[in-house]
Amino acid sequence: MIDLTHPDAAQFKARVSGSSFYTAMLLMPKAQREAMFAIYMYCRLVDDIADDGTRPRDVRATELVQWRRDLDALYAGRPAGQAAFLQGAVRDFGLKQADFLAVIDGMDMDVAADIHAPDRATLALYCDRVACAVGRLSTRIFGMDEAPGLELAHNLGNALQLTNILRDIDEDADINRLYLPRERLVEAGIETTDPLAVVADPWVDVACRKIAAEALDYFAAADRLLRAKPRGHLLAPRLMAAVYGALLQDMLKVGWGPPRRRVKISKPRLLYIVARCCVFG
Repeated sequence: MIDLTHPDAAQFKARVSGSSFYTAMLLMPKAQREAMFAIYMYCRLVDDIADDGTRPRDVRATELVQWRRDLDALYAGRPAGQAAFLQGAVRDFGLKQADFLAVIDGMDMDVAADIHAPDRATLALYCDRVACAVGRLSTRIFGMDEAPGLELAHNLGNALQLTNILRDIDEDADINRLYLPRERLVEAGIETTDPLAVVADPWVDVACRKIAAEALDYFAAADRLLRAKPRGHLLAPRLMAAVYGALLQDMLKVGWGPPRRRVKISKPRLLYIVARCCVFG
């Protein structure tokens, strides 16, 4: 049994309810569902530190250092402070400390400086830390074997993160961030890395479509793996892939030329995707 007595647990359940992630969790066996919620809450807690632009960077960096110390304590069997709620998930599913720390490494990248059009290698590192590391934790909860678990975490993690980046370009620009890789901007004829200038440029659609093609390749690789039926409870990743894949296809239809509207999956359509995944896998 996973202990979710954290004082903010109810708040985080409210935040995630109604999302495709929450729907995926509801379809999991109880032990896996509670462990996945613990991972989600951990990710939101450290992400909220990174995204809190109202406080100085050094203060937020210090808070992330404290998370590292609490994780050290957790894995050493000492009182774990704010990381204590992860104890059951770590114990029951053999979650690796390196993956939790990788998530913090990703948050550190956002805290150190606002990211403006990173080169592709830096973006790949960022995606591995904030998305694929979460996938590596998740695939252990799904009960996957090591090799296919790592492969799924890499492909689906990158697919989901690139889709998030493409969906959130306006919201990110409003907080002075731009995750579109510099090489894709230059190929589209955009030289500036100023977030607001980039998202206002009509040629940003060209760059975004190339990034979307990369995401589609990652989705295809994840789909091939899932269709091979590796061991594990895999309805949740199938659902996440289906929902985010549909989201990306919708964005491809409307494009990224300004002005944009944020693309969303309606609740009836989400329920349809859930039903289809449950029936056909």
